[in-house]
Amino acid sequence: MTGCTLMWKELSDHISSLEANLMRQSEALKRKIEALDSETKTSLDSLKKRELSIDDSVKIAVNRVELLKKDALKTLNDDNPDGEVDNGDGLLQILKSTCLRMEAKEFWNFVSGRKKDIELLREKIPEALSECIDPAKFVMEAISEVFPVDKRGNERGNDLGWACVLVLESLIPAVVDPVIGKSRMLITRSVKEKAKEIAETWKRSLEERGGIDNVKTPDVHTFFQHLITFGIVNEEELDLYRKLVIGSAWRKQMPKLAVSLGLGDKMPDMIEELISKGQQLDAVHFTYEVGLVDRFPPVPLLKAFLKDAKKAASSILEDPNNAGRAAQLATRKEQSALRAVMKCIEEYKLEAELPPENLKKRLEQLEKTKTEKRKPAAVPANKRTRASNGGPMPPAKAGRSTNAYVSSFAAPPSIVRSPSHPQYPAAVPAYPSPPPAMYGTQTPPTCPYMYSPEAAPQLAGSYPGAPMNYPAYGGYGNGIAPAYQQAYY
Repeated sequence: MTGCTLMWKELSDHISSLEANLMRQSEALKRKIEALDSETKTSLDSLKKRELSIDDSVKIAVNRVELLKKDALKTLNDDNPDGEVDNGDGLLQILKSTCLRMEAKEFWNFVSGRKKDIELLREKIPEALSECIDPAKFVMEAISEVFPVDKRGNERGNDLGWACVLVLESLIPAVVDPVIGKSRMLITRSVKEKAKEIAETWKRSLEERGGIDNVKTPDVHTFFQHLITFGIVNEEELDLYRKLVIGSAWRKQMPKLAVSLGLGDKMPDMIEELISKGQQLDAVHFTYEVGLVDRFPPVPLLKAFLKDAKKAASSILEDPNNAGRAAQLATRKEQSALRAVMKCIEEYKLEAELPPENLKKRLEQLEKTKTEKRKPAAVPANKRTRASNGGPMPPAKAGRSTNAYVSSFAAPPSIVRSPSHPQYPAAVPAYPSPPPAMYGTQTPPTCPYMYSPEAAPQLAGSYPGAPMNYPAYGGYGNGIAPAYQQAYY
């Protein structure tokens, strides 16, 4: 009887456990069904809204084309505006004229030759492109001289990637649906297919450019902007996009571009890869873009970056092949790293966690050392003077040589060679040493990443000007975070 009672209790407890488990699974399944129903309803409502808006959008587009056609015909009878463009109105007049006439080559020559007016161009080009009958086709024709391949031949000179990106950015406001906004871009199917062909041509030319590892960053930026502007991001090529982003990670706009390209889910792995390569400063920008600051604290990364910079400077000083310029190169390396970190601290408001005072003192010390090295050695004064007027006497005769030459000009100052190892006074403290590595037992890379003095990244963003919001790659709906664009140039 006791055995039967115990068995009954065990069976009863087991059945109760199964019932509780089934109830939990049932509740979870119910929640998933409710979420799916909600998503389905939202999608259907969005589709219905898009469908109902088609007629209105088409009417607006047709009326706009008719108006632009009349303006273009009227402009054909007017003389081309010429002369110096000294204000925004004159520049806008010329831009509108080329857009109305669909003169893509003239438009491109005008824009690419006025880099000094980049902020004014950024403001006026979207308005001018709205005057085009087919803005998307016009832009593709305009940049075709240098993208997807540079066709300038022997005349190839200045990099015009900045102009390509500027024009592609400016196209987005001109092709936004007037009814439902950025979730639908008014780009025809034929133009989109042409844009895909251009993207494929660029990818095929990668080998000629030296492969993914050697392709120029402005070319990568233009390629990404082309994909985003025309809405032709391919989810099957995310691995290619990731490699290109990592290769050009120092570009300030790359984190926003990566999110717009659909790489948001891969960001943690990309940040880990940047840290492992010694690109801690780039990793900081990526962490702030995707909100992973808690997982990858910025201050230890910046300290590690400074430590690697110091090691790189020391290795330059010890290099026998650079004995003549070693001190100068090492100083410039360290100065570049200090300025980059100070800019990052200011941008992300990290003064409380990493006070910049010690970094400023170190930078001042390096500047002082550089200035002292440039001072010429003092030339001893000639003690022989004329008795009559106190003027300098000619130098003494050079022995018995009959052809000794006496110059009438003052002797040039002696050239003082910079010491190969700069000496820093001990009174000036160096910037704080970083704490032990936070990301495992990984040793510092043998070739630490840092910006060269000539190519140090501009942390405030390469292209000046107000940022422009990017649409997400699928429907331009997540705002790339593109707030994307502070231009790279």
